[in-house]
Amino acid sequence: MIETLELRGDFPILARRVNGKPLCYLDSASSAQKPRAVLDAVMSAYAEDYSNVHRGLHHLSAVMTERYESVRGIVADFLNADEDEVIFTSGATEGINLVSAAWAAPRLGPGDEIVLTAAEHHANVVPWHFLRERQGVVLKWVDFDAGGWLDPQAVIDAIGPRTRLVAVTQMSNVLGVEVDLAAICAGARARGVPVLVDGAQGAVHAPVDVKAIGCDFYALAGHKLYGPSGSGALWVRRERAAEMQPYRGGGDMIREVTREAVTYAAPPLRFEAGTPAIVAQIGLGAALRYLGGIGMARIRAHEQALVAHAQAELAKVPGIELFGMAPGKGPLFSFRLERVGSPQRLAALLDQEGIAVRAGSFCSQPLMASLGVTALCRASLGLYTTREDIDRLCAALCAL
Repeated sequence: MIETLELRGDFPILARRVNGKPLCYLDSASSAQKPRAVLDAVMSAYAEDYSNVHRGLHHLSAVMTERYESVRGIVADFLNADEDEVIFTSGATEGINLVSAAWAAPRLGPGDEIVLTAAEHHANVVPWHFLRERQGVVLKWVDFDAGGWLDPQAVIDAIGPRTRLVAVTQMSNVLGVEVDLAAICAGARARGVPVLVDGAQGAVHAPVDVKAIGCDFYALAGHKLYGPSGSGALWVRRERAAEMQPYRGGGDMIREVTREAVTYAAPPLRFEAGTPAIVAQIGLGAALRYLGGIGMARIRAHEQALVAHAQAELAKVPGIELFGMAPGKGPLFSFRLERVGSPQRLAALLDQEGIAVRAGSFCSQPLMASLGVTALCRASLGLYTTREDIDRLCAALCAL
């Protein structure tokens, strides 16, 4: 396991107190805390080198451009991808919307189908509803079983002659289940159907290899990877990028503009109009370097040990109802405790003890409807989480 106590010193916010109690942060699935390496990179970019990128010939612009563009290579290495296949975005939501607007909208028409799972985050649902509303696209849904597991064959079997895309999460942000992406992608590829993966939850918990996965699009969110909010990337297989129309117009995404015509830059710049979130992306690069220094395999082993401990201890809480306990689940736990009342009340009571958890629908209302609930509490773990954090949560739940 990781020497967690030593690593916790890298995260200044974890030293603070909330309601007079040491902070116990169990909301990393919503947004992870930031290590000092990221904070320092952001401050340095603003305080020492800040200028706009790509456009300037002066020293600061050249330095900032180099720092910014180096992140593209860092993201590519993180995904085992090629640098020119990495499009910078503000996060997974923008990445998925980009695919919807730039690839799917020009290609799909009435009766064409998109296969989704019932566990998708709204970011991987609403953009496809846009196409349903505006272009007559049909959404086909695949359910998880009662234990919170997704049968990859069920996704493959949902693919029909009119299916044009499969859009699937890597890890449910409610159930914590890890999806067998390689099996789904192999089945879809055999049927000539591209696959988009929402990697927002999954990318932070294990090594990612888009070539081994076999998908066509992979979206990630920097703020869940211990980087700044407003940072992220979309990996697009090169042949798919060639099929995409420009998403937004403006500076940086063009080669030449005249009164009569416009010619576009090659991908990825073709899809990066305007002044980007320069410093946020530099912070993302620092976060990925930080994770690389620890090792994603070590992070996974550490978190899986915490999952085993949490499963054992949460099961001892009287009256708790846990959702999504399939084998091999990721490091998050959704639950309710009916004797306390609503999940929102439960979260507020835990906050009084300095314990930060999430309560609500987690932007997953279709899944909540399938589970027969409107809201849950969720405790989610990160590389800085300790066994003591889990024990504090369980003790607080038992005391309510």
